[in-house]
Amino acid sequence: MTIEWHYAVEDTFGVLSVAGHLGPQAARRFSGAVGWVVARGTGPVIVDLTELRGWSTEGQLAIIEAARRLADAGRGLELAAIPADGSLVPDGDCPDIPVHHDLATALAAHTRNREAADDGQQQAWRTDGWPAG
Repeated sequence: MTIEWHYAVEDTFGVLSVAGHLGPQAARRFSGAVGWVVARGTGPVIVDLTELRGWSTEGQLAIIEAARRLADAGRGLELAAIPADGSLVPDGDCPDIPVHHDLATALAAHTRNREAADDGQQQAWRTDGWPAG
């Protein structure tokens, strides 16, 4: 089983949405998505797990590694809507990973300090299997 992902760049942050199950087989695909994210956009990245059905230990380790990769690039990682089957427990040398209850809360944390004017510009990328919206 694998995952599907969608990445959108907002004004000051990015949102990486992940669907499926983040298990051992999907961890590599997630790592590839994070590589895509590192190369595009600036600022923190919210990883939206709303459509994630679950994650394994390997999946959680992939999240922790993503936080490290983004920190090395001068960017932060935040989680929105972590799966109900467990919490993320990073080791001592992992960057801080803020966790938001849901995507709306995470977005609100980033948009309340933005200027009211919005240019409406957004860039987005996704895997072929991501549902068209």
